[in-house]
Amino acid sequence: MKLWGGRFTEAEDALTEAFNESLSFDKRMYKQDIRGSVAHATMLGKQGIISSEDSEKIVKGLESILQDIEDGKLEIGGDAEDIHSFVEAELTERIGEAGKRLHTGRSRNDQVALDMKMYTRDHLDDTITEIEKLIDTFERIIDENRDTYMPGFTHLQKAQPTTLAHHMGAYREMFMRDLSRLGDTRDRLNECPLGAGAFAGTTYPLDRDFTARELGFRKPTNNSMDSVSDRDYLLEYVFDLSTIQMHLSRLSEEIIIWNSNEYQFVKISDAYSTGSSIMPQKKNPDIAELIRGKTGRVYGDLNSLMVVMKGLPLAYNKDMQEDKESAFDAMDTVKNSVILMNGMLSTMTWNRERMNESAKLGFTNATDVADYLVRKGVPFRTAHGIVGELVLLCEKKKCALDDLTLSEYREICDKIDEDIYTSISLECCVKNRRTKGAPGELL
Repeated sequence: MKLWGGRFTEAEDALTEAFNESLSFDKRMYKQDIRGSVAHATMLGKQGIISSEDSEKIVKGLESILQDIEDGKLEIGGDAEDIHSFVEAELTERIGEAGKRLHTGRSRNDQVALDMKMYTRDHLDDTITEIEKLIDTFERIIDENRDTYMPGFTHLQKAQPTTLAHHMGAYREMFMRDLSRLGDTRDRLNECPLGAGAFAGTTYPLDRDFTARELGFRKPTNNSMDSVSDRDYLLEYVFDLSTIQMHLSRLSEEIIIWNSNEYQFVKISDAYSTGSSIMPQKKNPDIAELIRGKTGRVYGDLNSLMVVMKGLPLAYNKDMQEDKESAFDAMDTVKNSVILMNGMLSTMTWNRERMNESAKLGFTNATDVADYLVRKGVPFRTAHGIVGELVLLCEKKKCALDDLTLSEYREICDKIDEDIYTSISLECCVKNRRTKGAPGELL
């Protein structure tokens, strides 16, 4: 059924029809489409635009369609152009002439805008829930590993000692910011476009405030032309998703490194690993690698949406149909990635002894030697040079700073005393860093 076929005399070309249809991907919005139509029909009856009898018939008919889809009794398909025409055709077949009154005072333009906003809002709420679960996992890891020492890195070089709690706390902060961004996006998108019509409103006495309230929106949109042509909320949400996926990718990269034979900081559960078809000893971090790899895909979805929108004149253009596949792909990819990352982290085994030993290597306490000298009255820049000489000596002797004898220390700087060994111990290095946000604050 075509909602627009009255003025056409020739059949649509088969390829044109296939190229034009969107039912194959917008059918996932059936709940939002039916909810929006129920609110619209209820408002039409309340306003006396259609009879209360017809309004009630339409609402009951729509509710029966939703129930049958949910129960698997009605399959979305056939030759309908999109989910909107599918629902309307099914409604008319069930309740007759009254079904043809549903579209009174409504365009497919504001209907599409409404469905996409509602679907985005619902998905955004689900994403918030999954991110909150992931943050809970970070909290548990932090609580259990406040004194799990490990090396911290810059440039992938060992830099200073830290704790696993401090390291995981950094990722917690990233995802807390993601939650904040999602909240901002939800607030901005929560305006109802229903009633905007094609772009210039309608002559019927619609109550847009009523339908906005019925559908859980904060208010109706202000400008009917902007209502049907706005996709800023979608661009903003997919940007948020891209940032979430980037954070997941960074964490995945570290898990992949830590899981390697060279590091052995972590052991990934079998549930989130795969093997090799030829090398029986292999246990590969495939889920972490796929999350990292799918990040480029999500970035591509964002770029695709930006390019679709960049040159569109007001108001609605068919180009906007291209928003859905990219947006849906980003939504699905990120939600699955968050869930899988949470599962992987929740079942991961941390090799605390290995991390502790690694933290003692690579001169991670070199800065603490410099700080020790500063406390003895040596200017920091001078202390920096002295520690450089000490590191060169250690490299020559193939030992750690902790292994130098006091006489070897004093040959380079006579201000060093026996208390150097306590000052540069792993525990002391971390515990003494108690500035706001530092690892010692967690101990």
